[in-house]
Amino acid sequence: MSNTTNYLLSGAIAYVVGSIPCSLLLAKGVRGIDLRQHGSGNVGATNVARTMGWGWGSLALLLDALKGLLPVLLVPRLIAMQAGTMSHQAVLCGVAAVVGHTAPVWLGFKGGKGVATGLGVAAILAPWPTLCAFVVFAAVFAIQRIVSLGSILASITFFMAVMIQFWPNAFAENRWSLSAFAIAVPGMIVLRHTSNIGRLLRGEEQPLTTRPAVSSSEPENS
Repeated sequence: MSNTTNYLLSGAIAYVVGSIPCSLLLAKGVRGIDLRQHGSGNVGATNVARTMGWGWGSLALLLDALKGLLPVLLVPRLIAMQAGTMSHQAVLCGVAAVVGHTAPVWLGFKGGKGVATGLGVAAILAPWPTLCAFVVFAAVFAIQRIVSLGSILASITFFMAVMIQFWPNAFAENRWSLSAFAIAVPGMIVLRHTSNIGRLLRGEEQPLTTRPAVSSSEPENS
């Protein structure tokens, strides 16, 4: 197959993996609830923690992260590319996985915000910038308990850390796709938090709290 065909096939596989609504399926399978009708209405791991508790939220986070990590690790090895292009193929898989999570075809292209899946991708593509971003998120969450604020600042930190680590060669031939990822995916995550940013500016964004696991007979949508 040609490189173009390989790129398209790689991206399609990664998108399908990323589009699996793990958090939604977990909540439905364990508690019989539809996340879209509970908590914030979001289908991501944070809403699982909010409606089902920290344990299930942590499992949802892991599953969503694996949706990004596994395509980046495995697809380039399953679909061989010409020498020197594997890194670009891995980045493409990462972007496609995040897009799959945020816009899954199975849910009418209405998905999560991409943070956990982006974390899984970033951990493989750029470990040190990812560690920097994680430290920022952990510090913000420890102080404020606001996931959205931590996610936004961590995304910005990841972009800055990638630029610092690889400058002045951030856009060299073998590096440009990673730098493009460091711009596009954090940018996408920040844009997905537009409503949260509005609430943050108004002082209305609430810290994450968990409640006893709800059942399908207890709808909640705030």
